[in-house]
Amino acid sequence: MASRCLVRSLWTSKYVPSSLPRLIRSYSQPVIKTYDHILVDLPKPGVGLITFNRPRALNALSTALFLELNDALQTLDNDDDTNAIVLTGSEKAFAAGADIKEMKDLSFSKAYNTNFITSWSSTIPNIRKPIIAAVNGHALGGGCELALMADILYCSSSATFGQPEIKLGIIPGAGGSQRLTALIGKSRAMELILTGKTFSGTEAGQWGVAAQVFDSAEECVRGALETAGKIAGMSRLSVRAAKEVVNKSQDTGLREGLDYERKVFHGLFGSKDQKIGEPMSLEIISNALHLLISPYRDDRFRRKEEAGVVKRIKTCR
Repeated sequence: MASRCLVRSLWTSKYVPSSLPRLIRSYSQPVIKTYDHILVDLPKPGVGLITFNRPRALNALSTALFLELNDALQTLDNDDDTNAIVLTGSEKAFAAGADIKEMKDLSFSKAYNTNFITSWSSTIPNIRKPIIAAVNGHALGGGCELALMADILYCSSSATFGQPEIKLGIIPGAGGSQRLTALIGKSRAMELILTGKTFSGTEAGQWGVAAQVFDSAEECVRGALETAGKIAGMSRLSVRAAKEVVNKSQDTGLREGLDYERKVFHGLFGSKDQKIGEPMSLEIISNALHLLISPYRDDRFRRKEEAGVVKRIKTCR
């Protein structure tokens, strides 16, 4: 509770409705810091919701927006009462690309010396809590790259993804060429990036870019919040460990990844969460056995068989 009090002291209670108001219902008084380009809410226990809020610009991304996003992400990551984070935009646009106004006067020397857009992808990969992107409408250029940075991507079937930077005489600069290629393969990624062609939310699901595809924007955001709520109810330590080992698989070979996974797995046996969770799991298994074993068997035989199964389960684990 001390952490929540700290967050409440830093954040005001001012609330600006999003474009999907029916989907955002706080379980308590909203805990929101006043930002210019994003909205932050706590729609259910353990879940933080960040909504991009530049409707006139179709949530076009800028350095100013990312500075606010990074601040909100770090605040939620440090909050002991938040265990999962959802990112979303409006029904029309998750984020329709980078803000052209910010780039039109850039020179090579200025872009290079200021390390332009580094802040766009420097924070999200370092957030330890799971991030779910709920994508509706346009997710183009930087918007597509931002969605691909999330740990889980949900979208509506009508969402539109793409890396159209080639049409502006540039290329993806926030990881699009790397993450998209890893997800859909070289040939398809090359076609999309070299032509600036877009792809639909339905295709995102078919190609493995999205974990789930929904019929509407409302269902997409609701689905993301429900999944975030389920994750938030798990052991925080094991969730962080699971995210860490899955991400490790993207950076290493299979042998190194397997070794790393096993070391983390072994380490979790020293946690309090594991000591509490395993007896509960065995109790659930034991109770289930009562339903599976015939009630016509002798009670003593049934108890002996049940104990033997539980013992084998313990041995396998």
